[in-house]
Amino acid sequence: MMDPGLVPVLMLVAVTAVLALLGALGVRRFKPWPVAVRGGVAALFVTTGLAHFIGMREELVAMVPPALPAPGLLVTITGVLELAGAAGMLWSRTARWASGGLTVLLLAMFPANIYKALNGPVTSVLDELVPRSLMQVVFLAATISLLVRRTDPLPKGDLKSSPSPDPANGNAPTL
Repeated sequence: MMDPGLVPVLMLVAVTAVLALLGALGVRRFKPWPVAVRGGVAALFVTTGLAHFIGMREELVAMVPPALPAPGLLVTITGVLELAGAAGMLWSRTARWASGGLTVLLLAMFPANIYKALNGPVTSVLDELVPRSLMQVVFLAATISLLVRRTDPLPKGDLKSSPSPDPANGNAPTL
């Protein structure tokens, strides 16, 4: 049986790979790599967001460090934020904001991952500190890559999307 801790990583990689392949095969909507990554990030956070409510809720509540109040409420809030971030990744107008929010959320939840690795029951190699930390780095790399790279096409008339200036053809640069 597959370790359930691998499911989010596999969702990110598999969905990103399938969408990138579709782009490579000529599906224009998936051609730019950020669109494929956005799909993978959305799948990742739908998977983890749903786990806050079904399947792993008790384990996630137990991961909350004891210094934080209302662990059940915190798990609910972070689950809702993950699902909202996943939805935001699907619309190019909100993808950058969603990516920024999910990056901050990953950083904010990292102490719970450390707490789980150091204090929780280790039922899998993925519960140990180094594998958990490496998974977080992969997730952060995906969300941060979308912050530093435009995920939507440049608007028409933008200087970068205009043809090369050629005054002989009436192609003068526009601002």
